Amino acid sequence: MSSSLLRRFSVGFAALTGLLGASLAGIRAAEAVTVPILVADVDSGKVIYAQAPTDPWYPASITKLMTTYVALDLVRQGKVSLDSMITISAAAAAEPPSKMGFKPGTQLTLDNALKIIMVKSANDIAFAIGENLGGSVDNFAALMNETAQRIGMRDSHWYNPNGLPDPRQWTSARDMAVLARALIRDFPDSHDLFSISAIQFGRAVMANHNGLLGRYPGTDGMKTGFICSGGFNVVATATRNGRRIVTIVMGQPTPRERDVKAADLFDYAFSQNAGWTSPTLDALPASTLPQPPDMRPFVCGGKKPPAIEDGPGAISAAGSAAQLIGGAAANSPALAMAAFSNPALRSRTLPPRAPLEPISVWIGRSPAEGQQILDAQAAEQKAAVANSRAAKLEAAKAKRVAALEAAKEARAARAERANAAREASKEASKEAAKSAPKPTSKVAAKPAHALPRSASAYTAATAPSMLEAKPGKGLAKPAPKTAAHKPAPAKKPANKKASADE
Repeated sequence: MSSSLLRRFSVGFAALTGLLGASLAGIRAAEAVTVPILVADVDSGKVIYAQAPTDPWYPASITKLMTTYVALDLVRQGKVSLDSMITISAAAAAEPPSKMGFKPGTQLTLDNALKIIMVKSANDIAFAIGENLGGSVDNFAALMNETAQRIGMRDSHWYNPNGLPDPRQWTSARDMAVLARALIRDFPDSHDLFSISAIQFGRAVMANHNGLLGRYPGTDGMKTGFICSGGFNVVATATRNGRRIVTIVMGQPTPRERDVKAADLFDYAFSQNAGWTSPTLDALPASTLPQPPDMRPFVCGGKKPPAIEDGPGAISAAGSAAQLIGGAAANSPALAMAAFSNPALRSRTLPPRAPLEPISVWIGRSPAEGQQILDAQAAEQKAAVANSRAAKLEAAKAKRVAALEAAKEARAARAERANAAREASKEASKEAAKSAPKPTSKVAAKPAHALPRSASAYTAATAPSMLEAKPGKGLAKPAPKTAAHKPAPAKKPANKKASADE
């Protein structure tokens, strides 16, 4: 056996063992826990490999392939054109990430809108496409379901154009292979839409979420998707030696494992030839599962989900995920986890990505108009920032003035209270003075004192007036002193009295 043949055999065997990693030793194949996987030849529709291909599954953003088919079909019918304007409504602008974040009222062409949803996977733009082309999201969802039935999809139910969580919206690997073939067959001039490596809006460059583009040789499409309840999904196409293969991988726990598994499937498929015994997509039997499993416990668990592609939304499906996963009922959580525990996948990576080749997109009808709109929005934003700053400064000034006025009023109030207190104190003092008893005079209160016994003269309280001089005579003899003021004579012995009389 040549080394080249041996290598191809080894690669094919390794791919199959990786794909069947959910099977455990001693467990029958019918009891293996599986996630939807399908590999088919695009031209013939022959199935090269299939694993739970018709089981229902939450599609996430691969829904946008269906949105794109409906939009291109309306263009083909002449009802709209790629230059038709898509207006962003308030409802579209409110959709969760991934999104472009355009303001309500923003317009862009359908052509640019389709490029954006294929590369950026913008949920707001896909929602706006549905509103504008269908008149409402519900009407557009009806178009999606009608078109799906017409092109041979039999397992899909559509309720929104962007793939955000809705427990009623699901598809299957088989249906996505049918849709991929229909897009390639019915719109060959638009196939480049699915292989854009990046878009550039203004100065921002956004790479395609499809990790196979620029990393796996020959990859030329198509779309990825993720929500916690559906895991990481991809619909990928690759061409080698004129042969195109479509590969669908769903329910993977990480985008890297999704990409590595898809690359292994391409390696295996290009080494195989779909013979006449291989079944066609139409011949695949219907699934026995009544509804999709909820993969959230196995993909996101208690961790915060990755903020990529479709955002962190989650949905709940009735029943246990462990009982719903795969093509047959599996009642063991260990079996459920086996589908995500392949060490070979966890340790492998794809080669580095080739340099991006961004395609320009814009809002408005032309790049020039789009630039004018962006300039106007930038000026408006700058003015809003300036107005906000001025308003803050004015508010701060008003606050300072109000604080000064409040302090002034507080000082005036304190001074008024102090004056009132002083006046009240004065009034209280006056009232106290009025009510207090009057003190007696000092003269009346002074006790009378007797004259000293040794005094030989006494000055009356009222001084006598000067004697009046009469003409021709001497001074008038003063009047005798009153007895009241004359001290009583002391008693003397009799002999002294006689001497005095003599």
